[in-house]
Amino acid sequence: MRVLILGGGTVGTSVAEVLCQQRHSVTLVERNEEIAGRIDAEMDITVVTGAASQSSTLFQAGVTSADVCFALTGNDECNMVAASLAKAMGASRVAARVYSKIFRDLSTFDYQNHFKIDRFLSIEHLTAMEMSRCVRETGTMVIEYFARGQLEMQDVIISRGSSATGKKLADLKFPSEVRIGSINRDGNTRIATANDQIEVGDRISILGDRSAVEEVKKLFNTQPARKQCVIIAGGGETGYHLAQVLESRRYSVTIMDSSRDRCDYLASHLQNVTILRSNALRRRDLEEGRISEVDIFVSCTGSDEDNILSCVEAGELGAKMTIAVVTRADYGNIISRLGISKAVSPRKVMAQQVQGLMNAGPIIFRNPYLLGGGIEVLELEVRQGSPVTRGTLREISLPAHALIAAVIREGFVHVPGANHTLYPGDTVIVLIQAGFIPELIKVFEAD
Repeated sequence: MRVLILGGGTVGTSVAEVLCQQRHSVTLVERNEEIAGRIDAEMDITVVTGAASQSSTLFQAGVTSADVCFALTGNDECNMVAASLAKAMGASRVAARVYSKIFRDLSTFDYQNHFKIDRFLSIEHLTAMEMSRCVRETGTMVIEYFARGQLEMQDVIISRGSSATGKKLADLKFPSEVRIGSINRDGNTRIATANDQIEVGDRISILGDRSAVEEVKKLFNTQPARKQCVIIAGGGETGYHLAQVLESRRYSVTIMDSSRDRCDYLASHLQNVTILRSNALRRRDLEEGRISEVDIFVSCTGSDEDNILSCVEAGELGAKMTIAVVTRADYGNIISRLGISKAVSPRKVMAQQVQGLMNAGPIIFRNPYLLGGGIEVLELEVRQGSPVTRGTLREISLPAHALIAAVIREGFVHVPGANHTLYPGDTVIVLIQAGFIPELIKVFEAD
């Protein structure tokens, strides 16, 4: 595929390296002549020197024939303008890196939809979400967000019987905003159907509005998890996002940060999180934070070395699980030897996001990692003239083992029923067995 990368910093070059290894045709734009020259000498890609947000530079870089454009400079506003220009000039798919939370906050303004950008990429938020998957509640394996955070999916283990077990899903009175997406039984995962019954020992994925998901969990009589104690070292954007995810669940969350200004900010934005102005590298500060009683210690400061050292210290003091954010690939081999439970790599997280966007046709994004068992989560656009628009979901011929879990229309998210009709411009989220993806694409492609 023809890929255009805007920005030759750490993120842009790491993405270029990944795509070069996969033999994509990569062009990179960098405004700094010295940096551009170095990249040109070191990598087998085309390098264009110029400003990413100028149409003349984009035209010179071949934006009109680009399959995917990634705007990955260090400036949010530049990335949004550049990605929007690239889309208008002919790039099939565009993604923009954003750092500031305000640009992803739909309650104020829908920047992504306004600028017609297919996906916002926040490394800090994505890294936090990856860490949240490592922090596992009893009975809950995965928490994931769709439709830009408006829908939630939880994987729940059915640990005991209830009035909802042993009955067909079609006979259960679920809220209209909820779907059972998949069932994992005896290690085999499949798409849930209306005739399926939930049994004790199953692991099911529930997708919908968060409050409705919680109501459905009650029907299955899931046991509440013991409240776990989590300490997050580093109150930057990654630590802040992780605390946001955990604070509204069954966790007691504490953030340690040495900056007074940052602590003041965190205290004013996180309602149920304890903020400590302290240094996680100091053994005394860890002891004062009662680290020996902690279930999970997460270190996500801006330094790999500090993250590794603080996790080693926390583990020695009694933390049951330690998680470190580690950017450098060459540190991966020493993590387990140092007794650190888990390392999360922002580069790997970003690489998975980039790979998910490398699609042709109506597929906007695909995630093969979330559910396992050969089930993928796809985000597709509904195109003018496609067969999927020629009737209700009950009437159109969808492939077997596919579930349309959500529809996004003009910024609003719906969980569709059998009588729902799709229209050009809609975006849909589909859970599907991987072998049926080619068949699914046919009903979304324009004739």
